[in-house]
Amino acid sequence: MDTHLDEEQLVRQFEALVLPHLDAAYSLARWLTLNTPDAEDLAQMAYVRAYRFFPGFQGGDARAWLLTIVRHTYYSSLRDHKHEQHDVAYDEADHVAEDEHVVSSYDASVNPEIIAARRDAKNIVNRALEQLPRSFREIVVLKELEDLSYKEIAEIVGIPLGTVMSRLARGRKLLLEHLKSAGEGGAV
Repeated sequence: MDTHLDEEQLVRQFEALVLPHLDAAYSLARWLTLNTPDAEDLAQMAYVRAYRFFPGFQGGDARAWLLTIVRHTYYSSLRDHKHEQHDVAYDEADHVAEDEHVVSSYDASVNPEIIAARRDAKNIVNRALEQLPRSFREIVVLKELEDLSYKEIAEIVGIPLGTVMSRLARGRKLLLEHLKSAGEGGAV
């Protein structure tokens, strides 16, 4: 990154490289905090930090760099006890964007039963993810929802590649156990 950029050029480069990853930053923040208001605050704090440190960005994968900042911001705030009092379960059904499931009544190819079943399955998976210990949940989210490579996850989380693979395997196993118990009538 050229450290001799004027403010306008810096803003343009930041927006071009980092802004496209806002959804990924928010998604990770939501899964770390497990509630929408804290996730919004965390994503905003991380973006402010990213902008402040952008002149030092050495290039490479801006998404991985931003997600690292989100994660570090979260754990820094935990050390400051900012999120401990607000760590509540995230219920996807309560926070679905208003237009996310809006379907035209004129669309004859849409089956309401299929839509409801997909929504129910998504809620079951989300509740199972919420039950994972945070160290496994963040790895599963980064791999399965953000589609990052093992190497990118290792860099973001700051752990060896083998630990990423181990936590992912254990996280997937725990997730499957939670899903199985939900399928057997157990509460997820």
